[in-house]
Amino acid sequence: MDRTASTVTLKTDVFGSTIEGMFSDFDAQITLDPDDLDGARIDAVVRTGSGVLNAPERQGDMDGHAGLDPQNHPEARFQSSSITRSGDVYTAQGLLTIKGVSQPATLVFTLHVKGQRAVARGGFTLARADFGVGKSGWGGAAAQVEIQLHIEADAGQ
Repeated sequence: MDRTASTVTLKTDVFGSTIEGMFSDFDAQITLDPDDLDGARIDAVVRTGSGVLNAPERQGDMDGHAGLDPQNHPEARFQSSSITRSGDVYTAQGLLTIKGVSQPATLVFTLHVKGQRAVARGGFTLARADFGVGKSGWGGAAAQVEIQLHIEADAGQ
């Protein structure tokens, strides 16, 4: 994975305003041959403390105990159990773990390979309460968070 060309971002709404953020520290072990999906695997980790929001007044909410709580839960992880393909669209079924809570998740992405370079774009939408993120005072925060991935990699790395 080319970390400098790859991004993990989030988007949600709080009190009617869109808030975006990005995680700067993440890694993934990806095995994906479009012609052999039986052997395809994704194991991706995001360091939760590396997240920065474009709304500094909400940063404490994300980093606090009710938020991602990186002090006690430093990593979020997605591990695929199967990957299927329909045209250029791939679907990875697996487990997403945030704050020690694991839930089934579906990662939908496109993959374009040119020479030795692969570019995947996709994401998923999660219900933050399913992972214990938020509290009763978060009534103005949307229940859903959109996670977007842009991953670039070279074959054999």
